[in-house]
Amino acid sequence: MRISSPFSFTGKTKWLKYCLLLTAVLTSLSFSINGQTTEVQKPRVVQPGAPGQPTRQLPSETRGSLPATSPKDVEFMQGMIMHHAQAVEMTALIAARTTNRDLQLLGERISKSQEDEIAFMIRWLELRNQPTETKAHGGSSHGGGSHRMPGMLSAAQMNELRNAKGREFDRLFLEGMIQHHEGALVMVKDLFETAGAGQDAELFNFATDVDSGQRAEIKTMETLLSKIP
Repeated sequence: MRISSPFSFTGKTKWLKYCLLLTAVLTSLSFSINGQTTEVQKPRVVQPGAPGQPTRQLPSETRGSLPATSPKDVEFMQGMIMHHAQAVEMTALIAARTTNRDLQLLGERISKSQEDEIAFMIRWLELRNQPTETKAHGGSSHGGGSHRMPGMLSAAQMNELRNAKGREFDRLFLEGMIQHHEGALVMVKDLFETAGAGQDAELFNFATDVDSGQRAEIKTMETLLSKIP
C-alpha cells in the first residue's frame, strides 16, 4: 500500500499558496503597526482661563496667536496689579489688630482671590511682552504718590489703619476696603467705556468677574460695618 507524501506536487502547491498568503498578511500587519507607531502626534493647544475659570484644550490646528491688545488693556492690567497689591497689604494687617472672626474670614477671602488675580494679570502681561508695572506708578502699592489708582488709600489712611486696633480698626478697614473696591469698579467702567478696549476674551471675563465679585463684597462689608457699635 502506497502512502502519499505530504510533500507531493499538489501538497507543495497548496503549502506554497498558504505561505504566500501568510506572508502577505504579516507584511500588511507590519506596515499597519509601523504606521501607527511612527505617526507624529499633533501638539495640544491649551488656553489658560481667567481666575476661577477652567483651561480649555483647543484644536491642534489653532494658531498660537493672541488677540489684539489695546494700550488701555495694558494700562488697566498694570493699574489693577498695583490696586490689588494694596488690598493684600491691608488684609495682612487684620491678624494682629482684631479678633472679629467675620472680618478675619473676609480678609482671608480677599487676600486669596486678589493674590490669584495678581498672578493672572502678571501672566497676561508677560505673554504679550508688556511690563507688569508702569514707569509712572513705579510698582508702589502704598498709594503715597500722585498716581494712585481710583479708590486706593492714601499714605495717611494706611498709617491710620496700621495704628488702629479692635473696633476702630474694624471700622477703618471696612470703610477703607469699601472705598478701595468702589475704585476698582470705576477702573472696570473706564476700561469698557474706552473705544477698542476690553475686546480680549480673557481680559473681558476677568474684568467682569472683578466687577461682580467686588460688588458682592461691598454689600458684605456694608453689612459688617452696620454691626459695629
